[in-house]
Amino acid sequence: MDSNLRREIIVDNYQNPTNKKTIDDKEFITASTISDSCIDNITLFVKFKDNVIEDIYFDGEACAITTSATSIMIKKLIGKTIDEAEELMNNYYNMIDEKEYSEEELGELNAYNEIYKQPNRKKCAIFPFETLKKAIEKYKMHN
Repeated sequence: MDSNLRREIIVDNYQNPTNKKTIDDKEFITASTISDSCIDNITLFVKFKDNVIEDIYFDGEACAITTSATSIMIKKLIGKTIDEAEELMNNYYNMIDEKEYSEEELGELNAYNEIYKQPNRKKCAIFPFETLKKAIEKYKMHN
């Protein structure tokens, strides 16, 4: 992915994030992550039904990388089963860690394929996925 397209994807998802709002609905599982080293502080609101991610929203304050990665993650995961979400997550972590991964599966998430060049930003790129893990764990504990 060329740097102009990468920048365009990140900026667009930062300035116009997908599903950014607080949800007060008992059907949604809430999971939060607060960074100990920067402003990143996000909460995910995830609605599961029969092991499928039916809907996701998020709120909080975060940098451009975390906000845009959260926005793209949400677009990729709505309608996916938990197994598919975990597979996407593992594939994404492989990309971040410079291991073999499927570009096709990641779509716009490929915008972070060179984040390894800025090790301090890797945490920003995985922040939403770490929060999603918490939501999935909560769902699994109650089902």
